[in-house]
Amino acid sequence: MKKIGYVLGDFPVLSETFVGNEIRAMVKQGHEVAPIVMRLREGPAQTDDRRLAQYARLLSSASAGSALRAFLRPGPRFPDAFRYCLRQHRQPRKSLMWNAMKIAAIAREEGCDHLHAHFAGGAAAHAIVAARWIGASVSFVCHGHDVYAEPEDLPAKLNAADAVVAVCKDMESDLRALAPGSNVTTIHCGTDPDVFRPARDADPQPRLLFVGRLIPCKGVDDLLSALAMQGTASVDLVGDGPLMSALQQRAETLGVARRVRFLGARPREWLVENGPTYFGFVAPFKQGPDGTKDTGPLVIKEAMAMGLPVVASRQMGIKEMLSPETGFFAEPADPTSLADAIDRLLRLPPAERADMGRRARERVIERFSLDASSAALSRIVEAA
Repeated sequence: MKKIGYVLGDFPVLSETFVGNEIRAMVKQGHEVAPIVMRLREGPAQTDDRRLAQYARLLSSASAGSALRAFLRPGPRFPDAFRYCLRQHRQPRKSLMWNAMKIAAIAREEGCDHLHAHFAGGAAAHAIVAARWIGASVSFVCHGHDVYAEPEDLPAKLNAADAVVAVCKDMESDLRALAPGSNVTTIHCGTDPDVFRPARDADPQPRLLFVGRLIPCKGVDDLLSALAMQGTASVDLVGDGPLMSALQQRAETLGVARRVRFLGARPREWLVENGPTYFGFVAPFKQGPDGTKDTGPLVIKEAMAMGLPVVASRQMGIKEMLSPETGFFAEPADPTSLADAIDRLLRLPPAERADMGRRARERVIERFSLDASSAALSRIVEAA
């Protein structure tokens, strides 16, 4: 099987657990993996990702001499690297080539047959150039902000890569419209139902759970408005971000502060232990002012795996995750619709709520497991 060089712009990032999850799952599929990290991130991170970062190859570890030697040993497709450099406009060309040669040097030392990047930004650009220079195949994953808020030379990247992964069908359609001849496939970010499990023989606490960064596209402002309308629901907000103070003030203004707890960021271990004890999960995501959308939120699949009924916005990949048997849809950016969906969840008889949670977990196991998504990605890598 091909050895994969993972080209990562920033790693590890607390809110991007899907990257480390995927790397470990690809090892489980039988691939050797070499993480190549352009910028090592300090600060909070998942324990498993921090451990993985210890074995990553940093871009800064490649010497000028190794980059020069890589430049002087081009593979048969090196003209494609030059063509991509000329067609793209976001990255300064000299910098792109120089750093790509460092990645090429590391990838050769590691024996990588394929380079794979997360996000369609700088990491994907450098992976394309490096892969073409050493004769490796190349792919990248689009997630959302990189497509809808700050796209960088997307048509050029789509046409230059051997394969591109979209995390939902709506995104796949949008990418195909940008580059009709590109090889785009939908693979949902998967979760591990052996890690995220329901609580055993415990009555749920009468609170809803939200997990996400406190930024506009997460819709917490709409959630607070919906709580004021609905009148009884209580919510724990897990996450941090630039809107924390504004949202706390909004909760006071709306008179719902006593029903809302801001818990700050929590590691995965907290969610695994505490998540199953909640009555349900709420995800009021919407399009942010900059165009950002949550295209395939992993946290919803984690909640479903824990047996939680979900209230979530009807947008992008969420439409593929939820069904009427596993949760309730609300319209994006519509607090009235959200309040109604929350009220419907809270009014469920215990047996119906338990059935909904059971079906949610079954749906994750059948359609959104980490094993299934990594197997699909493995097939794409091997065919590239």
